[in-house]
Amino acid sequence: MYRDSVSFVRTAVGESNVFPISVGVHQGSALSPFLFNVVLDVVTANIQDQPPWLMMYADDIALVNQNKAHLERRVNIWKDTLENGGLRLNVAKTEYMSCGGTDSSTIRIGSDLIAKSDKFRYLGSVLHESGSVDDDVQARIGAAWAKWREVTGVLCDRKMPPRLKGQIYKCIIRPVLLYGGECWPALSRHTQELRVTEMKMLRWMSGVTRSDRIRNSFIRGSLGVRDVGEKLQECRLRWYGHIMRRPREYVGRRCMDMAVLGARSRGRPRKRWLDVVKSDMRANGLTEKDVKDRAKWRKHSRKADPGNGRD
Repeated sequence: MYRDSVSFVRTAVGESNVFPISVGVHQGSALSPFLFNVVLDVVTANIQDQPPWLMMYADDIALVNQNKAHLERRVNIWKDTLENGGLRLNVAKTEYMSCGGTDSSTIRIGSDLIAKSDKFRYLGSVLHESGSVDDDVQARIGAAWAKWREVTGVLCDRKMPPRLKGQIYKCIIRPVLLYGGECWPALSRHTQELRVTEMKMLRWMSGVTRSDRIRNSFIRGSLGVRDVGEKLQECRLRWYGHIMRRPREYVGRRCMDMAVLGARSRGRPRKRWLDVVKSDMRANGLTEKDVKDRAKWRKHSRKADPGNGRD
C-alpha cells in the first residue's frame, strides 16, 4: 500500500527535492494512525488493563499502579510484548513519577534505569507529583505567547479591524492558552495569571499601553473578547456536564467517583477540581440535577463574547 511513497518539505524559501519514505509511520496518510492503533491493540490485547490503571492514546501510554515493584513488572511485560510484535518501547522518552511519597528510587526497564521525575508532559498537559497545576498554567502561557509571535504581524497591524483581530485571537491563541484548562482545580492566582497574559496581548493588539489609562472592559468590548477567567469557568462547566451525562462505566466518571485511599495531611485541605466546579455551579445558578437538561446547562454556563451570539 505504501510502496514507492515519496514526500517533500515545504520551507520559507521554497520546497525541497522529492525524497522516498521507506521507514516509519507515513505522515500525511489518513489511514496510518488507524493502522497503527489496530496493530497496537492486537499486539497488546492480552496485557491491557482497565482505566485508570492503563491510559492509551495512540503511542502515548500511561501505566498506573499502587505498588512500584508491580509497576516495574508491568512495564517490562509491555516492553517484551511490544518487541515480540515488532514494535519498540522508547526508553529515552519513558518517565516515572510517584505521587504522595518520599521514595526517590528508580525503576528498571531491561538494563536501563528510569530516574524518578517530579513532573512530566502527557498529551500536552504538565502533570506534577503534588497535583499542582502551576507548571501546566505556565506551560500554557508560554505556548500562547509562542503562538502569538507567529501571528503578531497580523494582530498588531493598525490597518486590521479590531473585531477581526479579536476573531483571530479567539480562533488561534485563546484555545492554546486554555488547552486542558477544563481539568484544572484553578486557584484565583492561576486565573489572574491568565488574565494578565491575555490583557497584555489585547493591549498590544489595540496599540495602547497602561499609561493610556484605557479600561480593560473597553479594550475587550472593542475586540469582542470575553474575560479569560469567565471562559475558563465555561470550559469547566461544559466538561463537567459532558462527564456527568456519560454512563458510570465511562473512564471519566470512574475517575471522578474513585475514592482515594489514605488521609489528608494536617492544615487547610487543597482545593479539588470538584470544589471549583461546585463553586462555578453556585455562581451560575446550576445544580447537579440540571446536567441532564442540556439547553438549561448551556444557557447558564455559556459565556458569549461581547457583541456575539456565539463563541
